[in-house]
Amino acid sequence: MTSPRILLAIPPLTQLNTPYPSTAYLTGFLQSRGIHAEQADLGIEMVLRLFSHDGLQDIFRQLRNHQSDLPQEALAMMRAEETYVDMIGPVISFLQGKTPRIASHLTRPGVLPQGPRFRGRKKFRSSVSIDDRAKQWATFFLEDLADLVQATITPHFALSRYADHIGRSASSFDQIASALAEPLGLTDQWLLDAFWIHFERVNPSLIGLSIPFPGNLYGAFRIAKALKQRHQDLPIVIGGGYVNTELRRVTDPRVFDYVDFITLDNGERPLLSLIEHLSGSRTRQSLCRTMYREKNRVVYADDPSSADFTMNDIGCPTYQGLALDRYLTILDSTNPMHRLWSEGHWNKLTVAHGCYWKQCTFCDVGLNYISRYEMTPTERLIQQIEQLIAETSHRSFHFVDEAAPPAALKSLALALLERRIAMTWWGNIRFETAFSPDLCRLLSASGCIAVTAGLEAASDRLLDDMKKGITVDQTALVAAGFKEAGILVHAYLMYGCPSETIQETIDSLERVRQLVAADLLQSAFWHRFTVTAHSPIGLNPSAHGLRILGPTFQGFAENDLQHDDRCGETPSWIGEGLRRSLLNYLERRGLDLDVRQWFEYEVPRPQVPSTWLTQLLRHQAIDNQPHAERRFVWLGKEVIHESGKKQSRLVLQGRLKKQTLVLSQPEARWLHQLINDATPQRTSQAYPHIREAAGSFPGTEQDFSSFLTTNSWEKIRSTGLVMV
Repeated sequence: MTSPRILLAIPPLTQLNTPYPSTAYLTGFLQSRGIHAEQADLGIEMVLRLFSHDGLQDIFRQLRNHQSDLPQEALAMMRAEETYVDMIGPVISFLQGKTPRIASHLTRPGVLPQGPRFRGRKKFRSSVSIDDRAKQWATFFLEDLADLVQATITPHFALSRYADHIGRSASSFDQIASALAEPLGLTDQWLLDAFWIHFERVNPSLIGLSIPFPGNLYGAFRIAKALKQRHQDLPIVIGGGYVNTELRRVTDPRVFDYVDFITLDNGERPLLSLIEHLSGSRTRQSLCRTMYREKNRVVYADDPSSADFTMNDIGCPTYQGLALDRYLTILDSTNPMHRLWSEGHWNKLTVAHGCYWKQCTFCDVGLNYISRYEMTPTERLIQQIEQLIAETSHRSFHFVDEAAPPAALKSLALALLERRIAMTWWGNIRFETAFSPDLCRLLSASGCIAVTAGLEAASDRLLDDMKKGITVDQTALVAAGFKEAGILVHAYLMYGCPSETIQETIDSLERVRQLVAADLLQSAFWHRFTVTAHSPIGLNPSAHGLRILGPTFQGFAENDLQHDDRCGETPSWIGEGLRRSLLNYLERRGLDLDVRQWFEYEVPRPQVPSTWLTQLLRHQAIDNQPHAERRFVWLGKEVIHESGKKQSRLVLQGRLKKQTLVLSQPEARWLHQLINDATPQRTSQAYPHIREAAGSFPGTEQDFSSFLTTNSWEKIRSTGLVMV
């Protein structure tokens, strides 16, 4: 029997700066099982086809045939056609990082045509580098062209999504079927051209299409339709984040005119089971978490004897086959946190599957991607990190967890320091007190540069209602610890939560204003609360004072639900005021204004004291005493120990400061040994425990306690001795 050949593809569109990791995870898993698997990111290829000399010529050629129907902005851009076509190559090369020296040229007046996206842009601050100015202007240049294509050629195209309006309102399959019945647009044709190149190269026996977002759905079905027209019997399977949340109840058999199988949740086990079925070693009825059509009805199969693979057994993601040097930096903001999402390549890994908290009422806590919690063994994670560094030559990592556990991050940080692995990383966490200032310092020393986390509603009452398990004060103190460690913080925010009042929304904004003004948040974003079908609120809306208005499930997608809040009040104009205020705050503008000034209509005065945050930070307890359950870790360099007759001089070199101590000889020897034992080593070690340190101290227990109150101990701690 011929061995299977798998082609896994990501349809348009996700990020442009780095591949979405779904196919990288699955390709690495299948290859670890000896299965021939290859991957393709069709989104970046379609975008690069558009943003090319020939692609723009095709666009403008079509526009010339319809000049009488074009808006004035499009006509203005057409007059600059020659410059757009001539400059697209240099702009793309620059945003790919291949020609950094042309940055100053791109910012010269008249070099790039300035369309609507350039209007109203503030002058650059003097601190913004020429390179960043050029990246932002080049981004506006591409955004103008993308807007032109969307307004005149196809409404489907945008820089980070493709026809997402179809996927966002797809309770019935009718809208998708209607869209697929339309003639191919120019960008559709480019998408299929890219796909057929990979198809001919791989000659697959199974096609897998990953659909992480609504903006990938239409492209996936476009590919599937074209495949069925040419290769009716070639099996096609779809899966991914959108499928896992939206398509769990598919009943419309027309879906299977285009695809043969739909898999749910983690793809490793279902995909391997499907390959076994197609190879003849597994019946169709014993597939895992898979839907298919039988006798014109949708059937769901799930073999309970086939468990999910552990995090230790899924292999390592691979980017083989993805041309990382072709991806683009899209810099629409110079905010240092925002640009993490759009600039440069990030190797993607997972510290832990699922969420260790899994109680939030707004979250899909019952679904596999949240409910099945399992940490990746630290040794396995280190192996994956080293493998990806060797493969990609990139030392930047994004951990894509639902919420990375503090204990797992501590273990990872120690392992990175012990092995001297130099890298930068960021990931998603929960604002909980386990992230002590000392743990933040440890994470920073290991390469952590940023964290993201959900503050959601900055109101203790609402946080308690949604079972978030945090408080606003706690969030502020955790953010302060990250700030002191030099780690950026992004907060996800929600408004319009069940029973939320306008007063609570205004109070939340005031707290956010103070957090941003104190530089405890470097970035944030307001989302309007949405009821999802699989969340505790969606499953029992009346218990939260909500009435579901629709949409009526009609056999295809089901997730976002419209609702009426019988206890709350969130007019639509509130969201615009929140959005406007935050855009200004993150550019350090308007932070001293009354928050009421951002809203179109009158809102109540905030009831949060203007000194809330300063008072909280002023009275926070300074944790300078060891805790019985913690161990010492030294983050500084080797200590210089100069012995005298009665006293010794120790020079401590930390990451940011140097301190000199003069201690008695016994105390100096004790401290030097403590630091040596607490220094991360390549060999396995047990970091010194407080009891061990106290037991070896040259003096009584009372002497040891007294030493911990001295200025010398404060210097030691501030230089680099942390307790974690």
